[in-house]
Amino acid sequence: MRTSPSLRRKMISVAAVSAALFTAATATVATAQEAAAPKAAAVPAAQTEAAPGVTAERLIVGYKSGATEAKSNAAAEADAAAKGKGAGEDVDFQRRLGTGAALVDLGADASRADVADVVAAYKADPQVAYVVPDRLNTPQADPNDTEYAKQWDLFEATAGMNVPGAWSTATGSGVTVAVIDTGYVAHTDLAANIVGGYDFISDTAVSVDGDGRDSNPADPGDYYAANECGSGIPASNSSWHGTHVAGTIAAVTNNGKGIAGIAYGAKISPVRVLGKCGGYDSDIIDAITWASGGTVSGVPANTNVAKVINMSLGGDGACTSATQSAITAAVNRGTTIAVAAGNDNDNVANHSPGNCNNVISVAATSRTGAKASYSNYGSLVDISAPGGQTSTGTANGILSTLNSGTKTASTENYAYYQGTSMATPHIAGLAALLKSANSSLTPAQIESAIKTNARALPGACSGGCGAGLADAAKTVAAVSGGGTTTGTTYSSTSAVAVPDNGSAIESSIAVSGRTGNAPSALKVAVDITHTYRGDLVISLVAPDGTVYALKSASSSDSADNVNTTYTVDASSETANGTWKLRVQDTAAQDTGTLNSWKLTF
Repeated sequence: MRTSPSLRRKMISVAAVSAALFTAATATVATAQEAAAPKAAAVPAAQTEAAPGVTAERLIVGYKSGATEAKSNAAAEADAAAKGKGAGEDVDFQRRLGTGAALVDLGADASRADVADVVAAYKADPQVAYVVPDRLNTPQADPNDTEYAKQWDLFEATAGMNVPGAWSTATGSGVTVAVIDTGYVAHTDLAANIVGGYDFISDTAVSVDGDGRDSNPADPGDYYAANECGSGIPASNSSWHGTHVAGTIAAVTNNGKGIAGIAYGAKISPVRVLGKCGGYDSDIIDAITWASGGTVSGVPANTNVAKVINMSLGGDGACTSATQSAITAAVNRGTTIAVAAGNDNDNVANHSPGNCNNVISVAATSRTGAKASYSNYGSLVDISAPGGQTSTGTANGILSTLNSGTKTASTENYAYYQGTSMATPHIAGLAALLKSANSSLTPAQIESAIKTNARALPGACSGGCGAGLADAAKTVAAVSGGGTTTGTTYSSTSAVAVPDNGSAIESSIAVSGRTGNAPSALKVAVDITHTYRGDLVISLVAPDGTVYALKSASSSDSADNVNTTYTVDASSETANGTWKLRVQDTAAQDTGTLNSWKLTF
C-alpha cells in the first residue's frame, strides 16, 4: 500500500540531505523509444563516463515494473550476460540497488566504445526504463579564498547564480575575456589571470595618463572635480571600475586569499576606453573591433583575441549604426558580448549599447532576487544577474577586487559595488564557462543556452527582466551533454491539468522553418507540478508518431514535481512538424499540472 504524502517526505529527507553534499549536475538521459522496433541510437559521451573524461566501469539499469528482471536477480544476471554477449563484452550483474535498479559491471578495461555498445543494447530493450553510468561524485568543497563567504551572488540559494555547481565541469580555461572599461590597476588576486590589452583612449583630456593610444591599459584613476564633467555634476573619486569588473569574472581562486572568480580559469584582457568623465563611442568601437580579432589602423594585431567581451558601460539614446556595425562584426567573428542594461530605472530601449542587437543585455537583481531599484528593464533585456542593492546594507552589494586610492593608485583592497555594471560580468563569466565547456558554441548558442536555462526571478520585476535569473550550473550542464544543437528554443507555456490515475494528456509545439533532421541531443525541458512524481509516465512524441520515453513510473520515487531537462537522440526525425509531450498519471491519490515544456534544437 502507498504511504501518505507526509510520510513519504519524511522517508526521503535523509537521502535528500546526503545528495546535496555531492555533484548536483543534471544527468542527461536519452531513452529508448517505445516502438515495436526501436531505432539504433548514438550514445552521447556523457552516458559512457563516470566523470568528464573518465570511462564508466559500471552501469545502473532500471527495468520497467512488469519486467522479470525488475524482481529477479537471476533474471537480471542472465540479462546482463546476454547484453554483454550481444555487444561483444563481459557484463556482470553486481547487486540490486535500493531503488530496485540493477548495478552491472563492465570491468576496468572497457573503452568508451565498449560502454557505448552495452548502453545501446540496454536502450534497445523495451523492458528497460533507463540505463545510466555509475557516475563518480566528489565532495564539492568551497574555495579557500578568505572572502568567499561574502560572495552571496555566487552561491546563495535564493538569488545567487549557482556558480559552484558549474566548476566541476568548467572553469573558463582556454577562454580570454576582454573587459572594455577603465583599464586595470595592479591587484595580486587578479594578476595571474591578466594578459595583454590596450589603451584606446585617444583624447589626453580623458586618458589622464599623459598620452593617447598605447599598449599599456593601466588605470591611472578616473577622479574628477565638481563641475569638471558638466555643470552641477559633483566631484567623484577614482572608481577602479574595470578592476572590480575583472575580479568578478576571473579573480584567482583557491589561492587562500580574497575572492573567487566566476570563470577563474579564464584570462582577462583589459581594454581601456573609459577615463575622466567617461569615454567616446569612437574609442569603444575600435576596442570592440580589436578585442574580437578585427583590424584597427595604427594598432598592432591582437595576440589575445577574446571570445567574450564585457561592456559594463552605457549612455543615452538609440544604438547607433556605427556601434551596431562594430558589435555585429565582432559577433560574426565568434565573440559573445555581454552589456549592462543601465542604472536609470528606465526602459533599456532608451540606453545604448544595452539596446543594441546581438548583445546579451543584462539587468541587475538584489540579494532577494528582485529587480534592483536602479536597474533598467524592458523587452530588450535578455537576462538578469546579481548586481547588488547596497541601500539595504553594504554586504548586499557585489564584493570584488579594487584599490584604496581616492585619486591615484594606492594599496589594493576589496569593496562592495552595486549596478548593472556588476551584473554584467556575471554573465560574461558564465559565457566563458560555456565556451570552455563546449568550444564549438556560437554567440547565439551561448545566449540561447543562458536564457533557456534561467530560473524564474525569486523576487518582483515590473517592466521586463529578460528570461529570468541566470543559473550557471544548469546552463553549463546543458551544453556539456554531447551532440550538436543550434540553441534555438520552441516552447509551450499553456498549462494542462494531469488527471489523477487517468488518461494521458498531450501538449503540442509546432516547429517550422528548420531544415533537415532534429539533433542527436535534442533537449526536452519539462516543468510539471505533481505531489508524487513516481506516478508519472512522460514521453516525447515526434511528428511522425514515434514515441521516445523520457520517464517511467516508479512506486519508490516519492519526491514532488518534475523540473528537469532530458536529452533525446532525435537525429532520425524530421525537425519540422508538431511535437507532443505526453504525460499520464498511473496511480491514485495525487494530481498535477504540466506547467510548460521546451524543445531546444
